[in-house]
Amino acid sequence: MSAASWTSLQEAAGPVSRETFDRLVEFEQMFQKWNRRINLAAQSTMDDVWRRHILDSVQLARLSPAATHWVDLGSGGGFPGLVMAFLLTERVGASIDLVESNRKKASFLQAVVGQFNLPARIIARRIDDSYALVSEPQIVTARALAALPALLDLSAPWLTTGARGLFHKGRDYRAEVEESTHRWAFDLVEHASITDPHGVILELSDLRPV
Repeated sequence: MSAASWTSLQEAAGPVSRETFDRLVEFEQMFQKWNRRINLAAQSTMDDVWRRHILDSVQLARLSPAATHWVDLGSGGGFPGLVMAFLLTERVGASIDLVESNRKKASFLQAVVGQFNLPARIIARRIDDSYALVSEPQIVTARALAALPALLDLSAPWLTTGARGLFHKGRDYRAEVEESTHRWAFDLVEHASITDPHGVILELSDLRPV
């Protein structure tokens, strides 16, 4: 990878060690290899995995630089949860739970966690079967999982008890936010995506039913 890739990682995530950069480069190669065997991400994005998936994921690190207990819902090919696991190796005592019910994808996640000795745990269950297994996370993440109203329903057991949500959303996010207010009240901060000119990271907290 070029020096520009190293610089882009620093710009997206904040201070990151050279060792973590090198490990993410190796992970990208592993992801490409697995993606040829099982469908982890859209083939149309494979020519720019670094920007469209890895940098898109690591930008969450800047939004919560001190949190140590994370859970990622519908982890799929590992974005953003698995990528965040690489960054969390640099935070003392940090860990992330990756919830993924698809067995093939869960196997990929486990293979990466094992190879790189990441501070992550794979929960190969449906999200609504995982609540008792994930206790008191500080941050809940999800990317390309569901529309915001459904996503809030899925993550409510954590977001109504003190956790914050960091959710990747695309150009139609305002309509999703509006629809969500019919059922939920919440505090909301919109962060412009650094990788998608039409995308945002929605930071939600203090979720409560209306």
